[in-house]
Amino acid sequence: QSNASQLSSIGRVRRISAHKFFWIQCIKSPRLRSLLFFDKFVPREEEDNVLPLTMMSYFNNHDDEIFNPLVCFIALLGLSLIVTKLRGIWKYMFNNFNFLRVLDYERGGPAGCKLPNDIGKLIHLRFLRLRDLNFVSSKFPSSLGNLRCLQTLDLRIKSEWSNSIHVPNLLWRMQQLRHLYLPQQCSRKTKLKLGTLKNLQTLVNFNTKNCYVKDLINMTNLRELEIRGSFNIEDFNTEELDKNPPIIQSKYLHSLSIINDEGRIDPRHLAHLLLSCENIAKLRLDVEIRKLPENHYLSSNLAYVKLRRLS
Repeated sequence: QSNASQLSSIGRVRRISAHKFFWIQCIKSPRLRSLLFFDKFVPREEEDNVLPLTMMSYFNNHDDEIFNPLVCFIALLGLSLIVTKLRGIWKYMFNNFNFLRVLDYERGGPAGCKLPNDIGKLIHLRFLRLRDLNFVSSKFPSSLGNLRCLQTLDLRIKSEWSNSIHVPNLLWRMQQLRHLYLPQQCSRKTKLKLGTLKNLQTLVNFNTKNCYVKDLINMTNLRELEIRGSFNIEDFNTEELDKNPPIIQSKYLHSLSIINDEGRIDPRHLAHLLLSCENIAKLRLDVEIRKLPENHYLSSNLAYVKLRRLS
C-alpha cells in the first residue's frame, strides 16, 4: 500500500500481485501482463474512504432514522458514488492494460453496476477469473466474445438483484478454452452453443436448460465435468434405450459430478450418461432419484463415490 504511488515511475513492470486494496490508477505500466487481486474488490476497511467524510458523519449521527427520506436519498447518493468509482476502475484497467494475459480476482466483493463493454479490448487475455464479484446487473457484455485467446474463463459472478446470470451465446468463439466455469444459475434467456470447444478439459455448471447435451460429444479432451440442475437428454429414445447415441466421447474424463436441487432426475438418462463414462475414477451424485443405475453402467475404474440426497 505504501509503495502504490511509486508504481507510476516504474514503466517496465509486467506482473502485479495486490494483497490489499488500492486504486489501480496508480499503475502506469501499459505493457502489464498479469494483474492479481487477493483481497475483496472494495474491502470493508476501505469503504469509509470511498464516501465523503461528511456523508459518513451524517450516517453515524442518524443511524436510527433508517426510513427518513433524507437518509435514504443520501444513501442512494453514496451508493451512486461508489458505483461510479468502481466503474472508473474497470474502464481504466480495460483501456490502459491492453497487453494483459492474466486477470484474476481471488475473493470477489462489490464490483459496481455491470462489467463494462470495454473488457472486449483485452484481446490477449489467456486467464480471466471473476469469481464471486457482485454486480448490480445480471448480464455479461457482448464484447466478451472478442476474447478469442482465453484458455481459462471463470464466470461464477453474483448479482445484487437476480439469482440468475445471462451469458450471451458467444463462448463458441473461444476455441482455445481449456477450462470453463459457468454461473451456478443462468437466466432463461441463456442458450449456449459449446460444440466448437474441442480443447475443453474442465466444464463446471453445465446445465441442460442453457446448453445442448449433444455438444458434449465434441469435447474429446474433457477431463472434469460438473452438471448442475435438471439433466435431460435431447430427443431421448425412451422405448429403445440402446439406440441413443453416446454422450461422452472423451477417453480422458476422470471426474463426473451431477448436482440437482430442481426435482428428481430420470434414472434412464443418468444410466445412459454413465454408460459412456468408461474411465471415470470419481463420481459425485447430489440428486433425488428413485433408483440408482445397475452396476454394469458404472466404470470399473471408480475409486471415489459420493452420494447425497438420494431418495
